[in-house]
Amino acid sequence: MQRKNALITGASRGIGRAIAQRFAENGYDLILTCSRQIDQLQAFADYLTEHYSISCIASATDMGCEEDVAALFTGISSLDVLVNNAGISHIGLLSDMTTEQWHRMFAVNLDSCFYTCRAAIPLMLHRHSGRIINISSVWGAQGASMEVAYSAAKGGMNAFTKALAKELAPSNIQVNAIACGVIDTDMNRCFSEEDLLALKDEIPADRLGQADEVADLALQIASAPSYLTGQIITIDGGWYC
Repeated sequence: MQRKNALITGASRGIGRAIAQRFAENGYDLILTCSRQIDQLQAFADYLTEHYSISCIASATDMGCEEDVAALFTGISSLDVLVNNAGISHIGLLSDMTTEQWHRMFAVNLDSCFYTCRAAIPLMLHRHSGRIINISSVWGAQGASMEVAYSAAKGGMNAFTKALAKELAPSNIQVNAIACGVIDTDMNRCFSEEDLLALKDEIPADRLGQADEVADLALQIASAPSYLTGQIITIDGGWYC
């Protein structure tokens, strides 16, 4: 039986890396991308190939660049699962944000989903099956002070997920998103220990989430009943339930 394959963007660290690890453990062939840390990603891809006897390709791709994404897909002939994980954050007053920073935020966090989905959909339509999983944030629904652009981009991702799910449901392609709470990754290293402790005090589970927990959920969604589509599934320790 032919193995399934998955494209996971932003896979050199954090949530993307954890998702890649979990999918490799479950026999998926992988295409992994990152924008800058290609040596680190290649070493990780080599490790996954050796330990799990899968095919794992590492690609230096700027997911916010239309041309880069188009070039990436020239080497992909079939696709079972697309995980849109690549993302960047920006913390600061909106009034201090430059137009370039705003556009870059949307390019990496939202435009990338358009580029990848546009390219992946024909591959999935050909087989009348596929799973698209977008990695979002609780801020996409709640909004965060000092993170206006990030919140807006993730809110757009949530709407994108729901709308595309309706569009692709007749073709047996499921589209869902995972809205993450505070996950213990490098993206949150910008917060002081005091800030993180304050955040933890607000979370009923009394701890930060782990990237492995998001990876477990992503794998479950990839094999969930086909009737599950158009959902924004929150994993936040009860923070915004």
